[in-house]
Amino acid sequence: MAGPVPTLGNPRSTIEILNKYHVVFQKKYGQNFLIDGHVLDKIMKAAQISEEDYVVEIGPGIGTMTQYLASRARGVTAIEIDRALIPVLQDTLSGYPNVDLVNEDVLKVDLRRLAEEKNGGKPVKVVANLPYYITTPIIMGLFEKHVPLAGITVMVQKEVAERMQAGPGSKNYGALSIAVQYYAEPYVAAYVPPNCFMPRPGVGSAVIRLKTYAEPPVKAADEALLFAVVRASFNQRRKTLQNGLSHVPELGISKDMTIKILTEMGLPESVRGEALTLAQFAEFANRAAACREA
Repeated sequence: MAGPVPTLGNPRSTIEILNKYHVVFQKKYGQNFLIDGHVLDKIMKAAQISEEDYVVEIGPGIGTMTQYLASRARGVTAIEIDRALIPVLQDTLSGYPNVDLVNEDVLKVDLRRLAEEKNGGKPVKVVANLPYYITTPIIMGLFEKHVPLAGITVMVQKEVAERMQAGPGSKNYGALSIAVQYYAEPYVAAYVPPNCFMPRPGVGSAVIRLKTYAEPPVKAADEALLFAVVRASFNQRRKTLQNGLSHVPELGISKDMTIKILTEMGLPESVRGEALTLAQFAEFANRAAACREA
């Protein structure tokens, strides 16, 4: 059952809590707390939280967004790595019986099992104000471990949001773009300036919604090979595809094989990985898998 109206989400209430508990910002955890109610409302709107939803929040901090989530959702599990913030959260979330606190590194939490226990295995929604230094491992961990997801709505560094959305030929296009777009449809719901946080980060942020696919938009015979090819293609992005792949011998894709596949696909031998679409990468990997088995 949804909880009461949030009391946090503005500078004054945030400062009161920080002073009450003598909170010291932990740079190693990338802590920047939201202090703008309008931004929080935009996150809730983007995530489309309803009383039917079970939400996993990563990095609740002092509980500001947790209150907004708990006031709308059936239940929330908030995963916080910083032990010093647990007493703060127990206070700020005391009026929300639908919140469970977990003091753990989210990368060590079995989120598939959590979804099973808390939501009967049905898809959960993930909402987070993510620490910038660990955004990619968290996002990719959710996808690669096949956590049942009804959607991911996260605050990330503006540049990272742009990389997630980027297409071929863009300077922001890379392995992250392809990986995210394999699993989900990304769109930016809001751009957020530094003054909406305490302390202020040195860069702008963005709220990005990742609408997860029931099935990937392309067929990959071997997902691991597809992503290995993608990573090798962008490790040295100025190299041609054939040179990039030949420098990773464990792939088992020779220059001759690459040229053969590119010719069959109607692509020039000199093509770089940054020019290929997700569909073309999938076709290349499928053809390479067939060649290796032949």
